[in-house]
Amino acid sequence: MSQVNWNNYACSDYYDELLAAPGKPRASAGELCSMFARFNADELAERKTAAEIAIRTMGITFTVYSEGAMIDRAWPFDIVPRIIPATEWRKTEAGLKQRVQALNLFIDDLYHEQKVVKDKVLPAEVLAQSVNFRPQCVGINPPHGVWAHICGSDLVRGGDGTLYVLEDNLRIPSGVSYMLENRNVTKRVLPELFATGKILPVDDYVAQLYDMLAAMSPRPGDDPQVVVLTPGIYNSAYFEHAYLAQQMGVELVQGSDLLVDDDDVVYMRTVEGLRRVDVIYRRVDDEFLDPEAFNPDSMLGAAGLMRAWRSGNVALANAPGAGVADDKVVYAFVPELIRYYLDEEPLLPNVPSYLCMFEDDRQYVLEHLDELVVKPANESGGYGMLIGPRSTKETRDEFARLIKANPRNYMAQPTLALSTTPTLSNGLPQPRHVDLRPFILSGPETHVTTGGLTRVALVEGSLVVNSSQGGGSKDTWIVETDEPAAAAVE
Repeated sequence: MSQVNWNNYACSDYYDELLAAPGKPRASAGELCSMFARFNADELAERKTAAEIAIRTMGITFTVYSEGAMIDRAWPFDIVPRIIPATEWRKTEAGLKQRVQALNLFIDDLYHEQKVVKDKVLPAEVLAQSVNFRPQCVGINPPHGVWAHICGSDLVRGGDGTLYVLEDNLRIPSGVSYMLENRNVTKRVLPELFATGKILPVDDYVAQLYDMLAAMSPRPGDDPQVVVLTPGIYNSAYFEHAYLAQQMGVELVQGSDLLVDDDDVVYMRTVEGLRRVDVIYRRVDDEFLDPEAFNPDSMLGAAGLMRAWRSGNVALANAPGAGVADDKVVYAFVPELIRYYLDEEPLLPNVPSYLCMFEDDRQYVLEHLDELVVKPANESGGYGMLIGPRSTKETRDEFARLIKANPRNYMAQPTLALSTTPTLSNGLPQPRHVDLRPFILSGPETHVTTGGLTRVALVEGSLVVNSSQGGGSKDTWIVETDEPAAAAVE
């Protein structure tokens, strides 16, 4: 007897990624839905168990912080993939490339002539109160003019099926290792569906990442020495740091492994002696990267890295200072930045936003706190947010106080009707809200991952998808298909 009867799937009032209506899969999801409809309860449980065993065997973990303690947990994964048709993805890919190109031009402008401020496209107060603008970076020219080499832009789908950019992550975006491992796990659990060749691959990311990093080397004629700089094993993303270093075949280092000499050249300490370093893929925040230039108490970076970078003797990815564009207030100006720098219309829309620094917007937000999502400008991971419809009066009163005290630091957006996709709960697929983080590599060429990291809210009705706050993840399939919508499946 079938365990998954898609006629009984309770399609929500939101756009569902797999089914257009109960029993009616979207064109690209027909084969997947048919397979799940053939599973009985035992088969479905076996596939789910196989995924859990694979995750434990492969050591896929993430770290959460709870009451001062650090807890390593197995990666939360759901075996029902999220599917996007390739025809739609090609348009999305073009929009992401356009967006990151404009953002890199914007960052470069801010550290040089600041034309965007002089021309009043970006209000001067936005830059003046930016916590991520680094005066130490003024006048520096990184290779290829690129500051944000790796970008993770979060996408959400609204109720009408439109994909919106929710935010851009340009400092130290994380999650790509889980995208890659999600695919490895899914291939073990649903190998039959990969035989058709319709699911586009993601495993070229690591080679593209290495090639991009190597192309930044100040010694292009030599075999470049690339390293991944990690804060260490206690960082929540340490799994990813180690994973990417291992996959690229490069050294994983900490700040204490690096030395900058009097000639502003970076070396790595090895058992065979000092070895010159050309490119650093750094996973350490700006303020801890170099105690000479930033926080003098930092033990995570290496003294002199900024000197070496400014001298052109080492390349840093992402470049220090790139976070000036990783600001939820700057986000609201990105469509205008695309028009300003590229003379093009944005291919991907922003979510409508209210900036509390503007009096009319601020008044609207204060009067509608129970309806809006309010975000601080520079928090990440879903922290520091107010989700109005699920908030208490006490919380709303506290946010009103915070907004009035520092309006530049807050923006608000409507509570979106985020799309859903079937997710196993108590052995049956149930609709759960999702977002998507594709990754964009910018160097001599620009590459966008074929899909990205789909994060899913595992709790019914929840909009919180972050793994640190109870969310999970799914494999994301970009599927080539010219087929009409599949026939109904039970």
